[in-house]
Amino acid sequence: MQNLPRIYLTENLAVGKTFPLPPDRGHYLSRVMRTDKFLAFGNGEEFLAELKQETNKKTIHYSLLVVQLTGRPDPSGNMTLAFAPIKQARLEEMLNMATQLGVAALQPVITDRTDARNINWERIRKITTEAAEQSGRNSIPEIRPPVKFGEFVADAKNLVFADERFAHEKINVGANNYRAPTKSQILVGGSLPLQATIFIGPEGGFSSAEFAALDAAKAVGISLGKTILRAETAAAVAIALVTK
Repeated sequence: MQNLPRIYLTENLAVGKTFPLPPDRGHYLSRVMRTDKFLAFGNGEEFLAELKQETNKKTIHYSLLVVQLTGRPDPSGNMTLAFAPIKQARLEEMLNMATQLGVAALQPVITDRTDARNINWERIRKITTEAAEQSGRNSIPEIRPPVKFGEFVADAKNLVFADERFAHEKINVGANNYRAPTKSQILVGGSLPLQATIFIGPEGGFSSAEFAALDAAKAVGISLGKTILRAETAAAVAIALVTK
């Protein structure tokens, strides 16, 4: 079953049931992949399925028969990725990688320096679905409605944020006071629960007021290295650090 194509479906899949299949999915399986066997997944479960075709007045109708549960566990984690929306193409790259890395939920956050506001969320959903199909997970990440920074920080639990101050060897310890971080303040990968929420800032980084709010909320700032990373790179590195 390793080489079979995988398709995400919103239906409540169960062995022995038959479901209609959208024409584009049926065409992909029959004409592109040239197969009548594939893997269907959703809600954390994966099934072996068969493609069925019926022709009615020259129109092909596709359906699938759920054959058996594969029993393969969902490799996705419980982590949430919070992020300030960036330009569409780069945001698509960020969330594609986050999906491949097993993030369970995606939370847009409007920060002081958030500039990209007209995001095509339907396209984002399509891209994350395709990334889930490709990467072997049995679920797709939840895309949550955007929230403002203050509301998000007030409600967040186990919050971890990519702190570019470490790249300057400085962290905030009070109004306009900085000092170099000690080794104990630099997060060792894997020391946080997988239920953590990772927060990636916007282009230009967090504002001084936002840093102060994050510090006051006792969010954990993590170093991503000695250079300033682009947001999409920072997201992938931060997820890898926390989950390794």
